Amino acid sequence: MKILLILLLLVNTAQADPFPKGKFAAGKKVFEQAECKRCHIEMIGGDGSEIFTRPDRKVLNPTMLIKHLKICDSKTAIDISAQDELNLAAYLNKLYYKFP
Repeated sequence: MKILLILLLLVNTAQADPFPKGKFAAGKKVFEQAECKRCHIEMIGGDGSEIFTRPDRKVLNPTMLIKHLKICDSKTAIDISAQDELNLAAYLNKLYYKFP
């Protein structure tokens, strides 16, 4: 019985959302308003989404995603809030990164 309980706890922990306070729809809106896609297209071409999926991508975990969002934010005229960062992270994670 103890083993079953431990396994259930591990499964629930493994499926934890790394951005529980982030909102997908709000993140999509930030992505569009900040014109992230335009910048990514300029950087790598195509539709810009390969920046998230390429084999040598820089973002490998949730902490790195937030850090990279801050770097991107510093390169734009749009100053996004901490909540916007969480929303954007939740949006990008659901679409591309899929961090547990």
